Amino acid sequence: MDNREEVREFLTSRRAKITPDQAGLLSGNRRRVPGLRRSEVAALADMSVEYYAKLERGNLAGVSPAVLEALARALRLDDAERAHLVNLSQAANGSDALTRPRRRRTKDQWKPHRSLQWTLDAVTAGPAFVRNGRMDILAANQLFRAFYTDLYATPGNQQNLARFTFLDPSSRRFYPDWDAFADVSVAILRTEAGRNPRDKYLHDLVGELCTRSDEFRTRWGTHNVRHHGTGTKYFHHRAVGDLTLAFEGLEMAADPGFTLTIYTAEPGSPSEEGLRLLATWAATEEAALDTERSAAR
Repeated sequence: MDNREEVREFLTSRRAKITPDQAGLLSGNRRRVPGLRRSEVAALADMSVEYYAKLERGNLAGVSPAVLEALARALRLDDAERAHLVNLSQAANGSDALTRPRRRRTKDQWKPHRSLQWTLDAVTAGPAFVRNGRMDILAANQLFRAFYTDLYATPGNQQNLARFTFLDPSSRRFYPDWDAFADVSVAILRTEAGRNPRDKYLHDLVGELCTRSDEFRTRWGTHNVRHHGTGTKYFHHRAVGDLTLAFEGLEMAADPGFTLTIYTAEPGSPSEEGLRLLATWAATEEAALDTERSAAR
């Protein structure tokens, strides 16, 4: 697979992020480029300037793991960026994993097995859901559906968190720190693009978001990637108000590339009480819907 443009832009963007001071180099007074020069990266990686220039032009074919590690050290890549560099190298080398990729099913083609839905439904104290690397919501418990009521109410987003973030105006109310959520969404999609460069559905999603959202297109051009496994997020739900929730993301052994995420609140906190109120609100809404369905029969 020819991914030279992707490699070139990733390496260039990483080089531009590092200051000479961060790299332990003298900055000097006259610098024509942001971040490090190619010659400085080459020296830090213990390779010739010509060889580094070849890599930065996007040619990772035949590059050894030792060279990738030296490059990662020189560019001060974090774990997610290192993994992304390896994925780009594998794509350039046509590795077996990419030549014969695991079949990536669409949201409509994948259905949760019964035990997974039972597991999600057993989580009653917080929202729980399963997503893929494209940020499609594949399965969820009742509390998640109540939590993301705007996501499920909006036609056309196909229950996709990236579409919701960038194309649904209600996301800016639901996410008080919208910029942080937007950054994370793009970084997750960019990470998935490196891991599965031939995913047509991902390409279509990125193309749609780049066309319809300037905010997405600008962020996509930064080539930032990240691992998104744990942390704290802030929300504003229209029924219960502000919530501060911790989350844990668990990779699913039965379905590689899928993540099960659970949101929880600190015990005894106002957010824990908010989740209890949300569960009551969700049960009330469900009962009202059941009444409507019965009346319509």
